[in-house]
Amino acid sequence: MRIAIVDDHAMVRAGVKAQLEALREDYQVVAEAGNVTEAVRVLVSTPCDIVLLDVHLPGGDGGGGAEVARSVLAHSDIERPQFLALSVSDAAEDVVSVIRAGARGYVTKSVTATDLVEAIERVAAGDAYFSPRLAGFVLDAFGTAHQDVAQRDEELDRLSAREQEVMRLIARGFAYKEVAAELFISIKTVESHVSAVLRKLQLSNRYELSRWAAARGIE
Repeated sequence: MRIAIVDDHAMVRAGVKAQLEALREDYQVVAEAGNVTEAVRVLVSTPCDIVLLDVHLPGGDGGGGAEVARSVLAHSDIERPQFLALSVSDAAEDVVSVIRAGARGYVTKSVTATDLVEAIERVAAGDAYFSPRLAGFVLDAFGTAHQDVAQRDEELDRLSAREQEVMRLIARGFAYKEVAAELFISIKTVESHVSAVLRKLQLSNRYELSRWAAARGIE
């Protein structure tokens, strides 16, 4: 099993590597990275089976682990790995964001080494793996057919068509630069639309926006 560890703390990377290689002789950590830009560069050039991915990472366009997963999986000319989020955060918005970006599982750093190995094996086999509480977040985000359509439309009607486009991409974890490229507008225009969306929906930040969209089944 070829494993990459993406975390901005070198001591965390060293600890995870030591525990995994001590437990399993067939595990080999083939790559490490500490920020978004470095992670994307390393992962597109180093074949691996599993990426253990922290959610909050410096660098790039501010999209953290979700930005890494989305950028790497966008490459069709490489051997694309499976992503397993390994983070201190157990916030619903972090879980949903990185899963929407393509990760197959999510565990917190309180996980035991034995359970981490189980998660790696499950994700490598193509299955999903979450702790029970985190699995609930994913089910809530992707199974929201019970939401009232009239209420959803009323809130969406506050946004212009362009604001809705921007909102959907931001809620899916796109970085500002990626939204700009997708919609052929400037980053400054994206920032302006995001500010308007947050103001109209009375939200404070993009994480609340992701949670707002997930609760309404907005893709």
